[in-house]
Amino acid sequence: MPRSKRAKVISLTQTTAKPKEAKGELIEKMRSLLSDHKYLFVLSCDNLRNNFLKDLRASYTTGTFLWCHNHLARVALGKSPEDEAMTDSHKVSSTLSGEMVLLFTDDEPAEVLDFFNRYSRQDYARAGCVATHTVSLPEGPVVRGSDSEMFPSTMETQLRGLGMPTALKTGVVTLLQDFDICRKGETLNSQQTQLLVGFQTIGWPGRSTRTFSSF
Repeated sequence: MPRSKRAKVISLTQTTAKPKEAKGELIEKMRSLLSDHKYLFVLSCDNLRNNFLKDLRASYTTGTFLWCHNHLARVALGKSPEDEAMTDSHKVSSTLSGEMVLLFTDDEPAEVLDFFNRYSRQDYARAGCVATHTVSLPEGPVVRGSDSEMFPSTMETQLRGLGMPTALKTGVVTLLQDFDICRKGETLNSQQTQLLVGFQTIGWPGRSTRTFSSF
């Protein structure tokens, strides 16, 4: 009889889980940074993109930033007085929730807080952000940006697919009625964020400015 072949589990993703050795090295790195620096700051962030983290590292060069899963950071810092890496480091673990970046530095707290109080970058809002402004478009020809640039006629179908009541009139993309892309206080969906990008409304609605706070 033909021998049956064992079923193989084939991953459809291109990423693989970190082995225990890599996680252990990361934990040891955090503990080493903790012992080598005077201060540890926990920075909270919303929807942080990699390019903003690179910019942050380039802007603040007197410290080391570490971005990792919170549960690994808790293991490195300790979860109780019995297993803490340094005195009271377990208290930091209780502040780790959501998107966090750790900053290890010898700079005094006043210097660090002053830097982050002034540091901000703007980006287009992402789905899940809360709109801080109402963005409305008037009935008539559709324009974008501050230079009143006309939308190309080839984009009319795309705009209509994103929920805008548009039509082509003599080759011009036209709104058939007044339209609100978003209203202040509502949570943005992916269609709204695509429209905001198309209308070049960077920094208008949503929590698109990246800010950091320390604990």
